[in-house]
Amino acid sequence: MTYAEAGVDLRAAEENVRRIGQHVRSTHGPRVLGDFGAFAGLFHLQDVRDPVLVASTDGVGTKLLLGRQLGRHAVLGSDLVNLSVNDVLTCGARPLFFLDYVGVHALDHDLMEELVRGMADACRVNQCALLGGETAQLADLYAPGDYDLAGTIVGVVERDAIVDGSRVQTGDRVWGLPSTGLHTNGYSLARRIVADLDLNDDPHGRLGQSLADALLQPHPTYYPTLRDHLPRLKAIAHITGGGLPGNIPRVLPPEVSVELTWGTWQVPPIFDVLHDLGDVPFDEMLQVFNMGLGMVLVAAPEVDLPAVEVGRVVARQSQPVIVRR
Repeated sequence: MTYAEAGVDLRAAEENVRRIGQHVRSTHGPRVLGDFGAFAGLFHLQDVRDPVLVASTDGVGTKLLLGRQLGRHAVLGSDLVNLSVNDVLTCGARPLFFLDYVGVHALDHDLMEELVRGMADACRVNQCALLGGETAQLADLYAPGDYDLAGTIVGVVERDAIVDGSRVQTGDRVWGLPSTGLHTNGYSLARRIVADLDLNDDPHGRLGQSLADALLQPHPTYYPTLRDHLPRLKAIAHITGGGLPGNIPRVLPPEVSVELTWGTWQVPPIFDVLHDLGDVPFDEMLQVFNMGLGMVLVAAPEVDLPAVEVGRVVARQSQPVIVRR
């Protein structure tokens, strides 16, 4: 009996390293020491006076199932990097390097190359290195055709430049950066709503594209937009699972609330379609989906940002986040 017969093909693993190597190396610069394929990645931390490392681990949720169903894998790789970059960005950190984990039933070289290409493309946009990762052949754990995807990012911020929300006060302005759609949250509900529909259709012609395209819009990175404005920000909330009510309070001091004015920002039509098709209550939509805001920012009243003003910081109310309709 051989290892390959037991579900682990070592020759396929070597071919996988060869094929994805070009994409990984395309993200490396002078701060990456050594070559891809070593036991660990080496990164030279430079040009930081008083560094604080900022780390986060995440996955793309059940968007993975939809991407796998439609054979669109690169977007999942780029989403994984971008959502991770946005998470460390909430502390004011710039991304340094990213590590991925892919668990598969058996190696599919085209699939793996598409996933890693998506990660590498996003790493280049975010000016961070795809430093390494793990590809695990787990035939006894995953069914044929199944795979799982997760990643870890490490960023850095000067200690005196950490953005933590502690300086937020009443009268501060609240800004929003637009989402492209669901990003990587709410797919368990969304997939159930559209389960019996043709994903190539545009229900009632309201989306201007197919359901598949609307649901698989990429999760963008907000780092290039915010990079030069970080010193002027008091708080940054990445609107992920839990929506606006679940994420904004994570960056607020206990004595304040945020009032958002509904209608001050554009809501992608996919949310109206899901609301109508699933008869989902508005409050539930707010708690599950980002509802058009990918990032929420807080800054002093005199600060203008390349974003949409969506509300104000007020004295503490009955809830930390109030959406005025």
